[in-house]
Amino acid sequence: MSTPTPETFTDELVRYTVEKDGIFHIVEHVPARVCVETGEQLFSPKTVTRLQQIINGKTQPTKFLRTPVYDFAA
Repeated sequence: MSTPTPETFTDELVRYTVEKDGIFHIVEHVPARVCVETGEQLFSPKTVTRLQQIINGKTQPTKFLRTPVYDFAA
């Protein structure tokens, strides 16, 4: 049986996406620790607080995107 390799994380700026009230919100250039093996993104508590402020607050978006939506089951 082989020894499992430890996961390796790197510091990166990522795009964070969340749906709230039927609207997708995208925040770009978010600092995260990203696993090079799985792509899992980890955010510091300070970053999570700031993301919540941006999404729930009165911050003006820097741009708007049109996004197509597809139904996988169709």
